[in-house]
Amino acid sequence: MKTGKCIVLSAPSGSGKTTIAKHLLVQENFNLAFSVSATSRPPRGQEVDGKDYYFLSEEAFEAKIAAGAFIEYEEVYPGMFYGTLKSELERIWALGKNVVFDIDVVGGLNIKKQFPNNTLSIFIKPPSTAALAERLRLRGTDSVDKITTRLEKANTEMASANEFDVVVVNDNLETAKSETEEHITNFLA
Repeated sequence: MKTGKCIVLSAPSGSGKTTIAKHLLVQENFNLAFSVSATSRPPRGQEVDGKDYYFLSEEAFEAKIAAGAFIEYEEVYPGMFYGTLKSELERIWALGKNVVFDIDVVGGLNIKKQFPNNTLSIFIKPPSTAALAERLRLRGTDSVDKITTRLEKANTEMASANEFDVVVVNDNLETAKSETEEHITNFLA
C-alpha cells in the first residue's frame, strides 16, 4: 500500500474536532482529504452515508472485522462500532493526498501506532468538563442519558491526552484552529 501523511484529530465528543477538521480541509496548502470512518450507529441530523460516515449495520460491521477490512476499529459503546477501512486510506493516498482523521481517542492512538513516522496526532481538549457538557447539550443531537455516557467516556479520554504528539485546548475556536494549522505546517515541512 502506498502511504502518505496522516493528521489525526482526536478528542472527547463535543470538543470541536469536527469543526477544526472541516476548517483544515479547505486550507489548500495542506493537500488534505477526509478519512470517512465506518460506524454501526444510525445517522444523526443531516449526516450523509459515504460523506460523514459509512453507516453499516452491526452485523455488516462485524463481517468487515472478520474479513480484516479495518486498519483500526473499536466498540466505542455497546453495539456501536467505529473504524477506519483500509480501502479509505488506499483511496486517499492513491490521489496523492494527506489523510485527516476526525476520530475517537483510542482510534487516533491506533492510527499513530500503525503509522508512527507518518502521523501527527493532535488531541483537541475542551477547556473544562463543564464546558464540554454545555457544548453537548447545545448540540441538541443526544438524549440526556447519551450525554451522561459521553461525559463519563470523556474523563477517560482526557487522561490519554499526553499520549498524543500535541494537545490543543479549544477554549477559543479561532485560536485552536490557528494552533492546529501551525502544528500541521511544521509536520508537513
